Amino acid sequence: MSYWRWAPYVPVAERKRKAEKKLKELTKKGQKITPIILVNKNISNTFWGKSWCKHLESFSDYDNRLPRGRTYVRNGSVLHLSIDPGCVTAMVQGSSLYNVKITFTAVAKNKWQEIIKNCSGQIASVIELLQGKFSNAVMETMTHPQKGLFPLPKEVTLHCSCPDSADMCKHLAAVLYGVGARLDQSPELLFVLRQVNHLDLLSSVTSPIHSSKQGKAKKLQNSDLANVFGIELESDPKSTPQPPKIRVKPVKKTPNKKNKVRAHYANR
Repeated sequence: MSYWRWAPYVPVAERKRKAEKKLKELTKKGQKITPIILVNKNISNTFWGKSWCKHLESFSDYDNRLPRGRTYVRNGSVLHLSIDPGCVTAMVQGSSLYNVKITFTAVAKNKWQEIIKNCSGQIASVIELLQGKFSNAVMETMTHPQKGLFPLPKEVTLHCSCPDSADMCKHLAAVLYGVGARLDQSPELLFVLRQVNHLDLLSSVTSPIHSSKQGKAKKLQNSDLANVFGIELESDPKSTPQPPKIRVKPVKKTPNKKNKVRAHYANR
């Protein structure tokens, strides 16, 4: 009879402590671990992360388990999450450590071509793409519930090693929210997950760096790249002041007196 009862409530502090302990154990074993760590209560803060989470919450099939998933990801229970082409693998700390695998069907070619067509000429650079700085028309295209880039429930296959028989357990919900948090840091992973090339969206541009054929190019500045990718770039060598060059005058050799006398008699 006890098998059918809900598991006893575990305080948030205890969940966090348990998750941190397990994370240390996995790290000591030499496993490559990439946990979901939130800097504040918000699961996501950028265009891509927020749009992903909003899309998840639009499906009624996920309603009853998503709140528990939000709690788990905020508690640091998603100890590992990896995004690969068409697949998300993760480890979630619950009453035990559970393995999660979520597979996604690749975006259909005709659907992707339609997205590219609708966005043609409206995305000027890679920076603009990854920062999500689009016109309303582009945003509506990319995030459309049926025609956009995000997956439909029928394109998602869920698996968790926990004993919960529900299609969407709280561990799976936590991982799906964890994907939204990861897109905050690496938005290009959404395109990896859906198995499409995000540079295709720049097909109307001459190159990812220059956006005009008439020479009025939008160049990616170092400061912009640093803001998006969190890296420090070396400054332009042309703009770096160079130390002044010191001119050294050649020293003239003074002829020896004996040589002068010899030359005098030799010329006579």
